[in-house]
Amino acid sequence: MTDNAQPIQDDPRPGGFRTPGVFLDPAQPLEHSRPERHEELPVQPNGRTKRLLVVGEDPAVFREVARHARAEGATLHRVASRTAAVRAMAREDFGMVLVSLSGQRFEQLQWWKEMLRSRPRPPRLVAIVREPALAVEAARMGPVELLPVPVERGRFSELLRRVGETESEAVVPLLNGASSNDPFPIISQSPRMLSVFQRIAQVAPTNANVLITGEPGTGKELVARMIHRLGPRAGAPFVTLKCAEVPEHLLESELFGHEEGAAPGAASQRIGRFERASGGTLFLDGIGDASPALQGKILRALQEREIERGGGANPVGVDVHLIAASNDDPAELVAQGRLRDDLYDCLSVVTIHLPRLADRGDDLFLLTSHFLAEFGSRYGKTFTGVSETALDLLRQHEWSGNVRELRSVIERAAIAADGEVIRPEHLPDEWRRAESPASLPHAIQTLRDVEAHHIAHVLALTGGQIGEAARILGLHRNTLTRKIRQYQL
Repeated sequence: MTDNAQPIQDDPRPGGFRTPGVFLDPAQPLEHSRPERHEELPVQPNGRTKRLLVVGEDPAVFREVARHARAEGATLHRVASRTAAVRAMAREDFGMVLVSLSGQRFEQLQWWKEMLRSRPRPPRLVAIVREPALAVEAARMGPVELLPVPVERGRFSELLRRVGETESEAVVPLLNGASSNDPFPIISQSPRMLSVFQRIAQVAPTNANVLITGEPGTGKELVARMIHRLGPRAGAPFVTLKCAEVPEHLLESELFGHEEGAAPGAASQRIGRFERASGGTLFLDGIGDASPALQGKILRALQEREIERGGGANPVGVDVHLIAASNDDPAELVAQGRLRDDLYDCLSVVTIHLPRLADRGDDLFLLTSHFLAEFGSRYGKTFTGVSETALDLLRQHEWSGNVRELRSVIERAAIAADGEVIRPEHLPDEWRRAESPASLPHAIQTLRDVEAHHIAHVLALTGGQIGEAARILGLHRNTLTRKIRQYQL
């Protein structure tokens, strides 16, 4: 702002403003022949946040923004062209650049987006739009904010407040080494995962049965895939079956198949998962959800290396490397009669336990950086950091759904984000409420209480839709249904 600038005065004509030596008549457009000319509404210094640059020739829009800016104590600069705007930004440090899209091509807004991104401290880009179609197109192009015309005082004030909070908040840069082109990466630097990596390296070259345990969402299938791809069967099929997703009366046919006419509705022969995985790896998730009788047939298939299709008379040889997984403690499943002890002995030649995300320390931010790189690439966005407040919210969360839940939360944040930094408003609203389970004293809560409280909250958030709640929590629908009964929710 120039040293000799004087406060703006209202002109007697409706909508007119006067600055020293320049009269802005809303009926006349600014001249392109003098792009360096700009007007300002000087007030007391309020820092970078309240130094605003308006680019465009629409006097009516300028009048609205100018009125709100004066009420908010902001300094407003107006220029007609992007050439003049670039010169103004070389002299001043603006917190926002507001570009009026009226009569402008979208390529110009894209130019602004790329130009501001290249600056050391880029101001927030705001698109001022009249038509809904322009708003939709502008949103697709990724401006940080949208202001519809007429510009309402409330929305303008909220915009200044939000930008002010953004300016004052520290940002934690993302970790550069977190991204990976590996389709099945295990992202970790946690000492708690060291034993997991060691076990994977030990068992991968062998055909030993493996039992993987850990809470839902900790990455059991990911570990199974890594064992498969690092072993001698890497070129053979990797077949999965989530036992809880298949009704009990159909689970046997899914595993072993059936012959034509073996049962009502069996109009043709069916090849089961054991046969499809022959020569490769079969991953059975939720082994405790199979009935004891079916578990006995699984045990026989492993010991005899053959299966019998439903309704078949002749055994079929199979060569399967079996990896099983359980969300629950296998010893407790055996004690409850949900897992046969002889099958447990057969499966647990090598056991791998995956720690909770909450126990993996800085892996939370490492995974956040990885997921932001993944979703940034998918949705055509660039992310550079996470605000400290948002990172605190991520660290305080219980993560009952572990890495799967984190991935879902970060994907939603990446979609909602309108800039290069993930901020609190991009995370679930309930996290910022005082009654959030994450904010309650841990000393007076058991893990059961925390889980029950969190499940109840997510169910309320989804209107009782179990499928959507299960997706948010990173649980299988049947597992969530069982927990609902368990906690009497």
